[in-house]
Amino acid sequence: MPALNSRQHEAVHYLDGPLLVLAGAGSGKTRVITEKIVHLVKNCSLEPRQITAVTFTNKAAREMRNRVGNILKSEMAEELNISTFHTLGLKIIRREIRSLGYKPGFTIFDDQDTENLLKELLRKDKIDDSLLSGLRWRISDWKNAMLNPEQAMAQAEDSMDNRAALLYAAYQSSLRAYNAVDFDDLILLPTLLFAEQPQVLDRWQNMIRYMLVDEYQDTNTSQYQLVKQLVGVRQGLTVVGDDDQSIYAWRGARPENLAKLKDDFPRLKAIKLEQNYRSSGRILRAANQLIANNPHVFEKKLWSDLGPGEHLRFVECKNEAHETETVVSEIMGDKLKGKANFGEYAILYRGNHQARAFETTLRRHQIPYFLSGGTSFFSRAEIKDVMAYLRLLSNPNDDSAFLRIINTPRREIGHTTLEKIGRYASERDISLLAACDELGLQQSLKGRPLQRIKEFAHWIGTMQRWAENEDPVKTVRQLLKDIGYEDWIYEKSSSDSVAEYRMENVNELVNWVENLYRKEFAGENLTGIIAHLALQDILERQDEDEGGDRVHMMTLHAAKGLEFPHVYLVGMEEELLPHRSSIEEENIEEERRLAYVGITRAQRSLTMTMAAKRKRFGKVINCSPSRFIEELPQDELKMEGGNNRLSEEEKQERGSSHLASMRALLK
Repeated sequence: MPALNSRQHEAVHYLDGPLLVLAGAGSGKTRVITEKIVHLVKNCSLEPRQITAVTFTNKAAREMRNRVGNILKSEMAEELNISTFHTLGLKIIRREIRSLGYKPGFTIFDDQDTENLLKELLRKDKIDDSLLSGLRWRISDWKNAMLNPEQAMAQAEDSMDNRAALLYAAYQSSLRAYNAVDFDDLILLPTLLFAEQPQVLDRWQNMIRYMLVDEYQDTNTSQYQLVKQLVGVRQGLTVVGDDDQSIYAWRGARPENLAKLKDDFPRLKAIKLEQNYRSSGRILRAANQLIANNPHVFEKKLWSDLGPGEHLRFVECKNEAHETETVVSEIMGDKLKGKANFGEYAILYRGNHQARAFETTLRRHQIPYFLSGGTSFFSRAEIKDVMAYLRLLSNPNDDSAFLRIINTPRREIGHTTLEKIGRYASERDISLLAACDELGLQQSLKGRPLQRIKEFAHWIGTMQRWAENEDPVKTVRQLLKDIGYEDWIYEKSSSDSVAEYRMENVNELVNWVENLYRKEFAGENLTGIIAHLALQDILERQDEDEGGDRVHMMTLHAAKGLEFPHVYLVGMEEELLPHRSSIEEENIEEERRLAYVGITRAQRSLTMTMAAKRKRFGKVINCSPSRFIEELPQDELKMEGGNNRLSEEEKQERGSSHLASMRALLK
């Protein structure tokens, strides 16, 4: 491994106060973090357990842990706390569960659970379901900004905000009743706890002697506050970030948190990492010139010693079909000539809707591809079924889990029966499962329906006792056997091969439980393992299983942190990039950062494309090039298509390339 450059070395060894590392794209920021962790352990008398490093995805946390593990002894690396923000939040909540006023075995609500609960609350208040998505994001924004329902109500500016604040209050009350938290609560609850109980904060500050934070520009208000609380007066802190790659304002990220550090940490030192190890000179020159149009608190300029590289290309195509054919045929031609493998190419776009035409063309040419954002492991129906059973065993107040499994497999418990249970539970202010066991239910439910409900509740009670005292793996296997889940899967699946595939997924989940029980959660009962899996359910959706010789297709948001030898940045048009909504809201700066992220994904070649005509909202419209094309250094751009004609040499080269491709196909 090459030695650290002078700026990286300075960042690793600086310990005289809080440190901000401004790390440009491809400048080796992950290496700085991992080397600093090793330095703290080996040379600064810190125990691994006293160091906490946080980032935003499981994938990034795993990479960081693996890198540190390759340098430190494995037993030392295992003691390090390297995780996502939300995993750290879960750890704090689990350890301080009584201080927070929750019962052990709390449930973590995912997006679907949250939407189901909000739908139920909206029906009660007779609010149109079409408003659901906007209301859900509004509540999430308030939580990320550390505003409770009362504060949200006080700040409401219109009737929609007022409705959302009322819904927020009802939603929080319901979460408490269910002994549940949502994804945002995993950060919010620890910050509120630390603010209200200084003795608890003092204990955590003594446990965490040094903290490192990756992708700091993506932190929201509550994450910023959590970091500030944990480092305390000791200020053992290194944050790494790049304001030019802040592209998540729509989900609460506050790039101004980088500038805020200077106010909250007066002794803050800033070190810039500007040497890029990824891209050629021309790509970096284009990226620098583009992003220079945004205002900056910290100025930096990327450079590379990898040589100038190829010219950037901008190709104007006739329409969407011509755009997809142009890109796919070039990739296919390079592959057939042996210039590159499919896995070296990425097609990046602003919106998911742009992927469909490329998928169709790639399939038609039998080119393998990986589409980012495919179905995650935990999103599969069979996994959600089993997880719902496990959640109910852990938390009998989890009505969402109860409703998912009550007829999975079929127990002949009808909708009318469930309505009566729900009505009774609401009147008694208890959970659905608790209602099933109460004598009072007999007033509204009789005969076989009552008997089936009683049998189900009795069985759940038996399994809960198993879960408390037995090996978790035995509990899960017994549960699956009792409900005859495998037989039901085969009965419901379209073919035996589909059923077999689905049961393989279930067995994979059981094996996961077993591995956790044997290693990370050794000696614990099922409750702790379920909380961990529930969080993975949410986090794993952010990760991607990339592999094999496949063309990569993804949005610019999903591409952040990745790199590819050859990049096609498609749809470089006004109202696509920058997006129409951002133009209307005059939020061009974040769109420019998105384009910057796309450009800096490329290592050796970058081709940008547009369609002169594109179908939008059922109509074919004329398109104009993105304003960002004009902001690039024109002498580094080769313009093709439209009114731009290829030279005779370029035509000859393209013709030779086509002939070579045809010969390879014939062979």
